[in-house]
Amino acid sequence: MPVPIHEHAADNLRYIREAMERASAFTSIPGWGGVIVGLVAIVATAIGHTVVSVPRDWISVWLAAAVVGSIIGGVSMARKAKRTNVSFTSASSRRFFTCYFAPMVAGAILTLALWRAGAVQPLPAAWLVLYGTGIVSGGAYSIRVVSFLGLGFIALGIVAVFVPLMLGNLLLGAGFGALHVIFGIVIARSYGG
Repeated sequence: MPVPIHEHAADNLRYIREAMERASAFTSIPGWGGVIVGLVAIVATAIGHTVVSVPRDWISVWLAAAVVGSIIGGVSMARKAKRTNVSFTSASSRRFFTCYFAPMVAGAILTLALWRAGAVQPLPAAWLVLYGTGIVSGGAYSIRVVSFLGLGFIALGIVAVFVPLMLGNLLLGAGFGALHVIFGIVIARSYGG
C-alpha cells in the first residue's frame, strides 16, 4: 500500500528541520570532558573547604581549578570537534563562543574588583551566575540541554547570594562539580561523547 503524500511530506519536513538544527548548532560540547571538569571542581571544593578562612588561599584554589578546568574543557572540545568534523570558525561556533566568553570576561573583571575591595563572600554567587549566563547564552546556539545546565548554575548562584562563604564554597562544588558531572554524562550518552 502506497504511503499517502502528506505523510511523506511530513517526514521530509521533519528530516529537513532536524538537519537544519544540527547545521546551525554548535555540537562540540564535550560530555566526558565536562565530567572530568566536574571532578576537578569536586576536588577544589574539598580543598577550598579546608582553607575557606584564608581568602587568598581559597581564591587560589578556585582560580587554579578554573585554569585546569578550562584547559580540560578546551582540549576535550577541540578533540570532539575534530572527531565530529565541526569547525570552530563556523557561524554557529562563533556565535556560541561570543555568547559564552562575554560573561567569562565579565566574571574575571568582577573577581578582580571584588578581591581589590576585600569582598570575597560574593564571589561564589558572581561566578555561578556569570558562568550560568555564559552557558545559557552560548546554549542558544548549541544543543538544548546546555541551556538547562546554565539555568542550574544561575539557580545555585541566586542561593549563594544569601549564604556565608563556607556554604558558597559548597554551592560552587554543586555547580562546577555535580552539575558538570551530571550534564556531562547526559551529553556524552545522548550527543556523542
